Amino acid sequence: MTIDRPMSRRGLVKGGLALGAAATLPTTFAIAQARPIKVGLMLPYSGTFAKLGENIAFAVEMLIAEKGGKLGGRPIELVKLDDESKPENGPQNAERLVKRDAVDVLIGTVHSGVQMGIHKVVRETGTLTIVPNAGANAVTRELCAKNVFRTSFSNWQPAHGMGLALGKRGVKKAAWVTWDYAAGKESGEGFREGLEKHGGKVVQTLTLKFPETNFQPLLAQIPGLDVEVVGSFFAGGGAVQFVKEYKAAGLKVPLCGSGFLTEGTLQAQGEAAEGIETALHYGDGIDSVKNTAFRDAFKAKTQREADVYAVQGYDAAQLLAIGLEAVKGNLEDEAGLYKAMRAAKFDSPRGPVSMSPSQEVVHNIYLRRAEKGLNKVVGIAAEALADPGTGCKL
Repeated sequence: MTIDRPMSRRGLVKGGLALGAAATLPTTFAIAQARPIKVGLMLPYSGTFAKLGENIAFAVEMLIAEKGGKLGGRPIELVKLDDESKPENGPQNAERLVKRDAVDVLIGTVHSGVQMGIHKVVRETGTLTIVPNAGANAVTRELCAKNVFRTSFSNWQPAHGMGLALGKRGVKKAAWVTWDYAAGKESGEGFREGLEKHGGKVVQTLTLKFPETNFQPLLAQIPGLDVEVVGSFFAGGGAVQFVKEYKAAGLKVPLCGSGFLTEGTLQAQGEAAEGIETALHYGDGIDSVKNTAFRDAFKAKTQREADVYAVQGYDAAQLLAIGLEAVKGNLEDEAGLYKAMRAAKFDSPRGPVSMSPSQEVVHNIYLRRAEKGLNKVVGIAAEALADPGTGCKL
């Protein structure tokens, strides 16, 4: 997809300087070097997703501190904006950061609905953007853009890994249960495609309107479906209630799903979650020097345990650092900056990470089992899994 965009803010600045008395002024790059690079953190700092946004921001700050406060030789100035997880405010908040606050880079956000508002603005302005959580497939598929990278996941990836793991085991018939919205649908597609690769199939999809939690009519249908497993996508409070009610219903069909079913919810789910398998790009017990050091540093900084959201924020900053270091902080060198980011291969707390041609993260999807309050990694469901990037033309 070819997109006609207005000249970027950096292009306008560069062009304006070129019209002046260039011989009597410092170079554009020299002028730029005199100021910090402004990085906007458009994340939820209040409401249901506040902890997620905070952990992403803490991890970004941590990486910058590890680099001595500079990336590519340039000091970094962070500009924080609470997006409140309100999609209707997404475009105006993104414009505020890009146009009023004149950020050079935007890192955001958690909620996919808000992300689509950000995406509209940054595609039009050409602002370098790194997505640290929101998984909407379109961001790196049909609506991909050369200035947008994602270091978290696509909605398709974790559930696809779960489907692959079940298919390899010989599962032939499964059901999928979720909310009727984009994340649930896109996760379901990944699950189905993974299962089908080994001859299995999803025989029934059960949905209810987001964010309703009247699960009983769905649970009542499961015994009559004649399936070997039930896959699901729920998150947050909805996931807590679904898992508890599934257990209380006495259903004999094993429950599994995208990792967000039990990510950050195990304590509230309690014994009801015990034994549930999920697939995600991070989990408890990844034994590596990088992960151990990261978790120790994050705990020291925040008095919190690191989670997948912190990892994603840290990697957003790692990717930015790789790009800026390649061009020595020269943001005017967009070609060099983006080339370095696309080619990036680096060590993450989650394991080895690289970028796909659609600028989506490529990573391992781990198989996890809920055991005594931990999402214990028990294997790799899919190694170096790339989103297909369907419809992306860069």
